Amino acid sequence: MLKRVIHQFDLNVLSINEVEDSRSSTVYKCNLSNGNNVYLKIPFTKLKFQRELDAYELLKGEVSIPEMKDYWSGDAECPGAFVLSELKGRPLTSNATPKIAYQVGVLQARMHSLRPPIDQKLVGMQNQFSNWSHFVEQQFYSFAEDVREILDERLYKLAVERFEDMKHGLPLPDGPSFIHMDFRPANIIFDQDEVTGVIDFESARFGSTEIDFTKLYRDFLSYDESLYSAFQEGYKSIRPLVDLDQVLPFYRFTDAFNSIGWCKRRGIEENASFLEKNLTRLKTWLL
Repeated sequence: MLKRVIHQFDLNVLSINEVEDSRSSTVYKCNLSNGNNVYLKIPFTKLKFQRELDAYELLKGEVSIPEMKDYWSGDAECPGAFVLSELKGRPLTSNATPKIAYQVGVLQARMHSLRPPIDQKLVGMQNQFSNWSHFVEQQFYSFAEDVREILDERLYKLAVERFEDMKHGLPLPDGPSFIHMDFRPANIIFDQDEVTGVIDFESARFGSTEIDFTKLYRDFLSYDESLYSAFQEGYKSIRPLVDLDQVLPFYRFTDAFNSIGWCKRRGIEENASFLEKNLTRLKTWLL
């Protein structure tokens, strides 16, 4: 597959390395004969390819993202592929400064400011906003089928009961907005003291902003109150922010639950560490 895709784009590759921590696509960093680096991205499904393609069209000129140098719509064997430029820097880490956290807030708020286009037909990006409650429930109960095979029956029933109880405390959804759905440090690039952009849009759609803070809080904002505060200031400088104290408990809980189901689907052994972290999180919520 990789050789076919390289041939399709007519790339003269000197060296190639697979990128770690890419969960919905296979991504390779390619050093070309002209000295440039590009990223070759092959989404797992045709829908993920189309979402990414839609997102690049929508975000171009609005948010800092890699340049899409070329794409291929694929064939019966390949769902499609992209050639993307390299953003300067490295993925965000928990020891970043409040200045960086402020910029992350600005970046996310700018994404959330995008509304569904009136004059542009989207093929892959769905608008879930009008049916937001159903979308959240559908996600939870879809993963529940997998989670049930991992949790003991008592814990599983407690989780379902907690979900049904907590969802009634949610505010009215905020949107419709462009939501990344995987806005976490691995997908946010910074260089020294500047955020240079955001990557990976195969899960993006239009919906309520409230879900989009979950992974960033889990993997970044929760480590330091000064980061959390600076992030909120940055976000509010662009648009109003939902009450995170009201929505984060619900979405942190569902994220832990859904992530257990995700690990079951993608392979328990391959994702053992991530599975254990989410089992611990879930048990903390329930017990």
